[in-house]
Amino acid sequence: MIEVRVLGSDEAQVLAHVAADVFDNPLDPQQTAAFLADPRHHIAVAIGAGQVVGFASGVDYLHPDKPPELWINEVGVAPSHQGQGLAKRLMACLLAHGETLGCASAWVLTEQGNRPARALYEAAGGVREPDDSDADGQVVLYAFRTSIA
Repeated sequence: MIEVRVLGSDEAQVLAHVAADVFDNPLDPQQTAAFLADPRHHIAVAIGAGQVVGFASGVDYLHPDKPPELWINEVGVAPSHQGQGLAKRLMACLLAHGETLGCASAWVLTEQGNRPARALYEAAGGVREPDDSDADGQVVLYAFRTSIA
């Protein structure tokens, strides 16, 4: 059974046990502690057999003239656990958490050629924004609306 949940500020020890190839680089304990201590940084994790096998991270931010938004930074799942719907569950968990924070919307960027990411964001309810590419047509933006919107 895989548990998916958002980590609290006092749960750095959970990230001490991570499966191979979940994150791009080895985790730095100081950076991990600083990330978790920052109330605007959020990470949903998938935990199986005592180790993190996936994550989705984001940042909630404020505007002076708009409701809060959630920027989804990154989603990663261990190769051993891909194809099981974990990334979609992680996205749902992070988006639901953003809604509890008052975020009316969320968004994520990916590259046009990143078909797995595009499929994930569409499956998670993201809507591709029109005219969302850079001059080379490489960047794609997906927006998510919450019930607050």
